[in-house]
Amino acid sequence: MFKKIYIPFLIFFAFLLSCTDGFEKLNTDPNRPTEITPGVMLGQLQYQIVNSTINASRNFTHELMQVDAPRASAGGGGLHRYLVNPGAGVWSNFYTYLNDIQDIYTISEKLGENNYKAIALVYKSWSYSILTDLYGDVPYFEATKALEGNFKPSFDKQKDIYIQILKDLETANNLFDETKALTYAGDMLYNANAVSSGKNPGILKWKKFCNSLRLRLLLRLSKKEGEINVKDQITAILADPAKNPVFTANTDEAIFRYPGTFPFYNPFYNARQVDWRDGNYYTKFYIDKMNLINDPRRAAWATQVKSGTENIYKGIESGYASTLEYAVGSNSSYADALKTLPQLGVMMTLAEVEFIKAELALKGYTTGSTSEKHYESGITASMIQWGVTMPAGFLKQAGVVFDVNSAADKQLEQIILQKYYAYFFVDYQSWFEKRRTGFPVLPRGAGIPAENKFPYRVPYPTYLQSLNPQALAGAVASMGGDNSDIRVWWDK
Repeated sequence: MFKKIYIPFLIFFAFLLSCTDGFEKLNTDPNRPTEITPGVMLGQLQYQIVNSTINASRNFTHELMQVDAPRASAGGGGLHRYLVNPGAGVWSNFYTYLNDIQDIYTISEKLGENNYKAIALVYKSWSYSILTDLYGDVPYFEATKALEGNFKPSFDKQKDIYIQILKDLETANNLFDETKALTYAGDMLYNANAVSSGKNPGILKWKKFCNSLRLRLLLRLSKKEGEINVKDQITAILADPAKNPVFTANTDEAIFRYPGTFPFYNPFYNARQVDWRDGNYYTKFYIDKMNLINDPRRAAWATQVKSGTENIYKGIESGYASTLEYAVGSNSSYADALKTLPQLGVMMTLAEVEFIKAELALKGYTTGSTSEKHYESGITASMIQWGVTMPAGFLKQAGVVFDVNSAADKQLEQIILQKYYAYFFVDYQSWFEKRRTGFPVLPRGAGIPAENKFPYRVPYPTYLQSLNPQALAGAVASMGGDNSDIRVWWDK
């Protein structure tokens, strides 16, 4: 009896053992990386971080800066009425990305991969510039150190953060080596993964992004000349384009182009109509100015509505009374083509650099051209970026032509207005520039409560009161409060 039971059991057990022979080999995913390299991390980071910033532009900046307004807003709140809630999402997202950026830098340093280190420094600088321009003082020097046991980082002064950002960008510029490929590939921004004829054209574009970003941030610090040597740094960049190249063509632009293959889709590709364009419409301020000059970018950005027998572009009020509600489909909203547009992942453009140079030329810097020419080049670059044809005579018509005889402040207003349109889907930049320059001048809606002031920062996330109360309290005291009307250091 025992043998009858035992012998079949032994046979079955032997069968099981034989089935596991080579089990590890058979169950190894050939597509899964066996080690963490900078290339493994880079592409995913690039995709996720730009998704966050264009979502922020669509859902925050556009409403606040009167690009669009909600169809209905009965509660009395809303960004279009200057009510800014504590910013929890962007804080959590960016510090998550900054941990990944630090990992890329650390791994690259161990591997001796300077190009990856430089890319990490550019992303770090770009990310922190957005964070500090949103909030003011934020954790910087002690951030991303949880593995070292620091779960309650101190908040650093914006001035100190900016000084380090500018140092890091200068370091990155010097680290980039155009003769070397990215050993582990992974770059989805500039495809700087290979060398061609002894040069890596993608790395040159990374250098241009690095120095263009330096110009953006140095111009933002214009009021702080004396505390930081802004003029000397700007002059040094402009004086040596071989060492410090900036964007000179649309092909240089820092735009993440969505390939349209899994998982790297445009984040809006499956947005429902009710979410994409039935809930928000372009404002009268935004669309009417485009109508006056017959701006061809309307066709790329906006839907049309019927007015009699004509198809027109039509906007709504911003900051309207809470009793008002606009009918569905009666005004222009976001074109459906934007949902699948490959080049929607905008970080920084040639148009912005030309407008920066236009302002610098206005301030007396040697830029290689005049304010007028840079202004016109900026508008042209934006048209090319969005794939539209600029009509003949567009730049010389009323409402566009650069007034060389007007006062400097009026010329700056012209530059910033066109820069504002060129910032379509570029994170928070049009708001930052409005705070810096006062332009564009936005009409105050009749439904904005008198006590609501135009916001100059985002309040800190409320969860920091329990997670890092002591450091938060110190930052709030240093900033002079935690309200949205408190100005950050560079704006004082």
